[in-house]
Amino acid sequence: MKVLVTGVTGQLGYDCVQELERRGIEARGVASRDFSLTDYAAAKEYIEAYRPDVIMHCAAYTAVDKAEDEREICEAVNADGTRNLAKIARALAAKLIYISTDYVFPGDGESFYEPADRKEPKNVYGRSKLHGEEAVQELLDKYFIVRISWVFGINGRNFIRTMLKLAESHDTLTVVDDQVGSPTYTHDLAVLLADMAQSDKYGVYHATNEGVCSWAELAAETFRQAGCKVTVTPVPSSAYPTKAVRPKNSRLSKKCLDAAGFARLPAWQDAVGRYLRELNTKED
Repeated sequence: MKVLVTGVTGQLGYDCVQELERRGIEARGVASRDFSLTDYAAAKEYIEAYRPDVIMHCAAYTAVDKAEDEREICEAVNADGTRNLAKIARALAAKLIYISTDYVFPGDGESFYEPADRKEPKNVYGRSKLHGEEAVQELLDKYFIVRISWVFGINGRNFIRTMLKLAESHDTLTVVDDQVGSPTYTHDLAVLLADMAQSDKYGVYHATNEGVCSWAELAAETFRQAGCKVTVTPVPSSAYPTKAVRPKNSRLSKKCLDAAGFARLPAWQDAVGRYLRELNTKED
């Protein structure tokens, strides 16, 4: 089996290539330097020359606030680019794994969103990712749509790294506590995606680490495990206005994984601890 992984320079794409290679699966990670997702002819030429059995689509436009001013660019990458890959996958009879987001939901209430629940994205980024989902479902039968949230991994910037950096110069930090969801450690997610690549249990899934927390709770747990003496002061989202609306509720139900026989990801607290050890190992 051969797997093409887009977005290899990002957190998830990097870990997916690492996991596939650990399993002895041939994997090729690509980035924008190899071809543009929005250039159908270039993408088609590159991918058809490689002829993968699976396309693991981790690349995306993810600058959520910037997207409010760059709607066309965000839509072109996340929706049109995904449509291009779906067309190419169909021509090759390849599986497509598309990484989506909790932002496709309205983000209200306190219940856990099931995959088929009402979609009502509140910002440009969420709409573009939903349009990508729709393109995949329109064009393909052999697909996995995997919605994730609050991503952190070794190969990039993320909330945990930002908190650790701020801890170097602060003993008190204010962090939002009225947005609730689940962190997703890319090392753990890559294991699940590799399992999916080797299966035919197609469909729409939610995949985050187990358990829920607020951003303030995630920061506090990070500092606790890292041994940082930093006090976290919870504040409402209104204390940090952003251009793009953020969901208050990002809880995603993982019953879909159970039903298909896929293992759930470990608890988020455990993932934070392993990530901190991974960061320390990288720095040593």
